[in-house]
Amino acid sequence: MRKVISQFGEGPLQQKLTSGDLHFLSDVYPANGGNGIGSTPHEYLGAALAACTSMTLKMYAGRKLMDLRNAIVTVDIERINAVETFTREIQLEGDLSAEEKERLIEIANRCPIHKALTGAIQIKTQLVN
Repeated sequence: MRKVISQFGEGPLQQKLTSGDLHFLSDVYPANGGNGIGSTPHEYLGAALAACTSMTLKMYAGRKLMDLRNAIVTVDIERINAVETFTREIQLEGDLSAEEKERLIEIANRCPIHKALTGAIQIKTQLVN
């Protein structure tokens, strides 16, 4: 996996992010002290779950020769009683039986980001200068 690097961007809280040759921005909403130029860290976290879910469904359906034409995954994150609550909605498009749809929902729960978010997580922090 390419490392993700964050450093100060323009404005009060904007961050310039790089991952290999890819460049993108993160910021927070003006109400939270930012300029709203770029997705928030929570939006990137939701995007990771949404993208991984859709990719996993596409790979599985392809291997099983299912007629999955598209998987539209929407993720919303909100903090409720000091718990981050992820709401994930999955819309499956294609000529799929009820059994195939049920199986695809099971597979959605096996995507690597879902597993990471629901499993044990360790964050190791090191000062490097």
